[in-house]
Amino acid sequence: MKTLTVCSLISLVLLTACNSNTEEARRPLPPTPTLSLDGKIVDLTHSFSEETIYWVTAKEFELDVVAKGQTDKGFYYSANNFATAEHGGTHIDAPIHFAENRQSVDEIPLEKLIGSAIKIDVSAQAKNNPDYLISIEDFKNWEAKHNSQIPDGSIVLLQTGYSEFYPDKVKYLGTDQRGPDALKLLHFPGLDPEAAEWLVNNRKINAIGIDTPSIDYGQSEFFKSHVSLMTQDIPAFENLTNLNKLPENDFQVIALPIKIKGGSGGPLRIVAILK
Repeated sequence: MKTLTVCSLISLVLLTACNSNTEEARRPLPPTPTLSLDGKIVDLTHSFSEETIYWVTAKEFELDVVAKGQTDKGFYYSANNFATAEHGGTHIDAPIHFAENRQSVDEIPLEKLIGSAIKIDVSAQAKNNPDYLISIEDFKNWEAKHNSQIPDGSIVLLQTGYSEFYPDKVKYLGTDQRGPDALKLLHFPGLDPEAAEWLVNNRKINAIGIDTPSIDYGQSEFFKSHVSLMTQDIPAFENLTNLNKLPENDFQVIALPIKIKGGSGGPLRIVAILK
């Protein structure tokens, strides 16, 4: 029954996919994803609640209960309102977040969000170094281990091990303070800008994700990894979880964000499918 549900979902999103961005339409699309839906499904998404971690300057998640209980008509009814920033919890950074005139979240081709994936595990290196930068060497080590380059069209997931600290803000972010002054207190691993530049110049990936609050490390001032990736229309998934349950290759990812017209990002439901 679970397989049927996922198949129905994939059929629906692929049938409704469209590309309204003229510039993007002129560029070749990434490889068409091939999906096998018979394996184990691993949820890579943190739930949204009052515990959800947001950027220290972003609006946190609020849930307003409108109704919950039996009605005078004799049936149970519940409904809520919610309010949240685009960027918080498990979410997507659309290219327009850091690159002018690039894709907004509703313009990202679904082919970039669904398909084959690999995992780069740097949790041993990051364990005692909250400012660890995932390096070119980390990618080359993965390639040497698997005797293969990162395949074209891959979704690349970066495991630092930091999701084990979620939702403890001090351990996960480096601080539980909020506001602009808290920015200098952020400490968590991220992608070295040189490695981001190497990826866009030497490999052809569709998307990238990480189990920390940002693809750039906590002490970043200029967000160069964001800029390098998103200038090339490569979206990023942030605040992932359960990456420790994934192999290093031969699995698939479905990453479907809320479709906000013109949005720079939004909440994301992302799952992996294992063989």
